[in-house]
Amino acid sequence: MPGFLLCADPLRPGRPDPAFTEEASAAREMGAAIALLDHDALLAGDAVAAVARVPRGSGAYWYRGWMIPVRHYTELDRALAERGASLLTDAAAYRTAHELPGWYDTFVSLTPRSVWYPVSVTAPTAVPRDGGFWSVLAQPLGGGPGIVKDFVKSRKHEWHEACFVPELNDSETLSAVVARMVDLQGEHLAGGVVVRAYERFVPGGEARVWWVDGEPVLVTAHPDTPGDRPVPELGPVGEAVRGLGCRLVTTDLALREDGVWRVIEVGDGQVSGLPSGTDARLLLEALRDT
Repeated sequence: MPGFLLCADPLRPGRPDPAFTEEASAAREMGAAIALLDHDALLAGDAVAAVARVPRGSGAYWYRGWMIPVRHYTELDRALAERGASLLTDAAAYRTAHELPGWYDTFVSLTPRSVWYPVSVTAPTAVPRDGGFWSVLAQPLGGGPGIVKDFVKSRKHEWHEACFVPELNDSETLSAVVARMVDLQGEHLAGGVVVRAYERFVPGGEARVWWVDGEPVLVTAHPDTPGDRPVPELGPVGEAVRGLGCRLVTTDLALREDGVWRVIEVGDGQVSGLPSGTDARLLLEALRDT
């Protein structure tokens, strides 16, 4: 049976982070092993210290915790291997599901059209400020409204300031939104800049679908709208998930105004949040049985 690697409480490192206590309890009830990760140490660049509480030779783990930048996830993977442990999602698979360029081609017919510009992790603010540059990058999207984000997340709570662009052919506005998004993300900018075509969706929120080894094991609300529980069509999405080849994946789906279900985001399920009120056992039991 695989174990579960959970984030430790920063104030009480011998206990799970309060955000993951329910999952810790569910894992214990199933008889699964639990190990704790010092997430702060990992992000500070000390992967060895981060896994110091993981028992040596303890085998394979599913990680359930806070988001980890790809470079630090790679360091975590290596540090665990040195202790005779492993992650059931390796670093390459994590990047594929976690960052848009990794999953986009597989889902291209199911998700809004997108273009992107990578940014070096050593110079996250070295992003072009020339409006003409962004107009050329966005040209394949053909104009119309769009949104700006990094490879993982958007600044949707600063919608008009750092996310939405009313007209992608307006180079001045596009450049200003990109610059503001980059400034707000700062050192947390993930991967680079993404520009996506904007699609209109019906009210009712997004559905988050949890896939384990290509099979849907749980459909929940999106954590941002826990009261909305749409029921999506999964056929074409399932084919794409299986084509992606990653073991634990989430897809966030919304119904477009023309009645077509669209993939808003794909994510690595290890760092995807369960909405409030969800029984964590439903997910952990599916992971236990892999």
